[in-house]
Amino acid sequence: MRMIFALAIVFSLAWTAAAPAQEKRNHLSGESSPYLKRAIAQPVAWYPWGAAAFGRAKELNRPILLDVGAVWCPWCDLMDRDTYTDAVTADYINQHFVAVKVDFDASPKLVAQLQQAQAILNLPAGLPLTSFITPDGKLYFGAGYLPSKHKGDKQSFQEAADEALARYAQKSKIDEESFQLEVEK
Repeated sequence: MRMIFALAIVFSLAWTAAAPAQEKRNHLSGESSPYLKRAIAQPVAWYPWGAAAFGRAKELNRPILLDVGAVWCPWCDLMDRDTYTDAVTADYINQHFVAVKVDFDASPKLVAQLQQAQAILNLPAGLPLTSFITPDGKLYFGAGYLPSKHKGDKQSFQEAADEALARYAQKSKIDEESFQLEVEK
């Protein structure tokens, strides 16, 4: 009996110690979009599109990683499963970017603006739409589906993100080669 009681205490303590790791990892818990709800358990510290995300990016002086997708998009689902649930990739994102997730179906005006910007900058404009944006709302780099690991001729998420960070460091070039988005202040 004492052994069972001791095991129960050890199990209870182990479960309590693990509880902080299960806390809310991102800022999507209050969102109603099915696409955003699907990302609540991902290890990426996602924000919904809005002033809070842009404020955080300014505070940290980090670019914004913007993921636009839809629940009906198989490539979006694959990127969520392959890239954004990968712990190493998520840690990289959380250290270098403010991550924002947008539902294609819930934000048609924003998506149209993003697709126009990507097209003007000669960047992929389909789904998923992966964009890199300055804290003041300038879209300066982007891609489509990016796997967590390099596959054939398809660059990995980290390779694209490294390029985005290198471009972000060249502020004068961003002013010349970017598209100013309408951002909520």
